[in-house]
Amino acid sequence: MLRCLLLGLALIGGCATAPRDFAALVREQGAAVVKIGAYAPSIAGESVEEEELPPGDVPDAFERLLGGNGVPQGPSLGSGFLISADGYIVTNAHLVEDALADSVMVRLADRRDFRAKLLGADALSDIALLKIDAAGLPHVRFGDARALQPGQWVAAIGAPLGLEQSVTAGIISAVGRVLPEESYLPFIQTDVAINPGNSGGPLFNTRGEVVGVNSVMYSGSGGSMGLSFAVPIDLAMHVVVELKARGQVTRGRIGVRLQELTLELARALRVPGNSGALVVDVLREGPAQRAGLRPADVIVEFGGKAVGSHVELMRLVDRTRPGGTVDALYVRDARMLSTRVTVEAAKATARSATATLADPVGLRVAPVTPARLKRLGLESGVLVLQAESAAQRAGLEPGDIILSVNGAPVATPYGFNERLRAAGQGTSLALLIQRDGARSFVALRLPD
Repeated sequence: MLRCLLLGLALIGGCATAPRDFAALVREQGAAVVKIGAYAPSIAGESVEEEELPPGDVPDAFERLLGGNGVPQGPSLGSGFLISADGYIVTNAHLVEDALADSVMVRLADRRDFRAKLLGADALSDIALLKIDAAGLPHVRFGDARALQPGQWVAAIGAPLGLEQSVTAGIISAVGRVLPEESYLPFIQTDVAINPGNSGGPLFNTRGEVVGVNSVMYSGSGGSMGLSFAVPIDLAMHVVVELKARGQVTRGRIGVRLQELTLELARALRVPGNSGALVVDVLREGPAQRAGLRPADVIVEFGGKAVGSHVELMRLVDRTRPGGTVDALYVRDARMLSTRVTVEAAKATARSATATLADPVGLRVAPVTPARLKRLGLESGVLVLQAESAAQRAGLEPGDIILSVNGAPVATPYGFNERLRAAGQGTSLALLIQRDGARSFVALRLPD
């Protein structure tokens, strides 16, 4: 009885709210989770040519993606899951989209290794589709991501830091979460421990069904801090269908940035009820601006379908073929207005797997894609997404690429943060940065 009371206090709700035992889920579904490895044009600062790849045994290739202590040497190691018995695999696009031809490798839960064919990668949703030559494979079951609610228990299986078949669990923190740099995706936010290597792995509900694809984590240390984001499985599978059929995804856009319409905002904007998508910004000369839409407009109907939330509008626009003209109803100044919007093709944008906040330095950094490194003639570096407090005082700006710390090259956000932690509080560090093609040093003082 005492143990029950203690659990109740810990979980704020008594023994009835304790999570289920996920052991059965792992036994039933773990075999469908795979480890992904991919050679990019540059790994750990060393050029890799296609002819240098191991010609036969894939395990050797996996070893080259790992350091001596088994820690990944870059963002080329992750997870995925089988969606059919004949070898189709879903993973993250950022893991494989820059890989060399015939260089994507898959390790099954039974330790068999395969080279995989990349059928397509969609950077905007961060979803990729692979195929291995095998049959009779275990595969996942799909759940309904639209039925998810905050507070429900979920679990992830993947290969964090290369440690395959690792299981973590937590709860759903929010659904339909739209991040500042990811305005297209309505993420599932969880507090499940997600670390480098979990990317591309499945997020399961308590029935053992996949409800999301783990994609992004926000971190202050390069490791999990309870802010993880997954692509809803229905959106991911819509992408998979197009990748399987055409190798690419065609989707629409109207050139707006959206926000959730809360009850308070609905009252302030004099919108009846609290349904609709609140327009925060309108892209200059984009479809929405040409249609007369403005910030503070609330779109309540699109193509004859009611818009319950900003997430619903994003999905409706996404699935509208570019070139089509759609009727839209919106509220402005308490008046219901209508317009016609000609949908354009959305442009794919590069995404990063991990955004790292070196707090209290106030610096948020992300990996630099291999394609960008090649274009800039760099071997390695990390991209500055945000610079505040100490970082701003040092002169760092978003868009800078940090090349080294006290002369030591940096290649990943994790490695960069490790150098900051090793330096200790109150230390001044010389960061070599590249900005607009020119290099310079800045002095960053770590707070006491």
